[in-house]
Amino acid sequence: QVQLVESGGGSVQAGESLRLSCVASGDTNNKYCMTWFRQAPGKEREGVASIDSDGSTSVAESMKGRFTISKDNAKNTLYLQMNSLKPEDTAMYYCAADSYGGWPLAAKYNFWGQGTQVTVSS
Repeated sequence: QVQLVESGGGSVQAGESLRLSCVASGDTNNKYCMTWFRQAPGKEREGVASIDSDGSTSVAESMKGRFTISKDNAKNTLYLQMNSLKPEDTAMYYCAADSYGGWPLAAKYNFWGQGTQVTVSS
């Protein structure tokens, strides 16, 4: 079992940046595939970016060049650096973990945080 707590969301203007954090606790052992998802009102949850236990990363095509995923194993913390934010990036952002990974399918992930809200105004 692993517990996930996100932070770092907020309200920003278009073009600004935010960095989200997700602290993992419990049975971490750095063995999980860690992924950021987001969900806007009325839309399905979509994969944003993922990082495997070996450090390899994946980023959704629409966010490549703007979003970067990283992790600090010593701190059991996952990050999402979001630059050049757009109003369409407005959503609740969730951190998720799974032993095998299932990028970009949300249904494949067993452990979820409570989410952190990102609002981007034009």
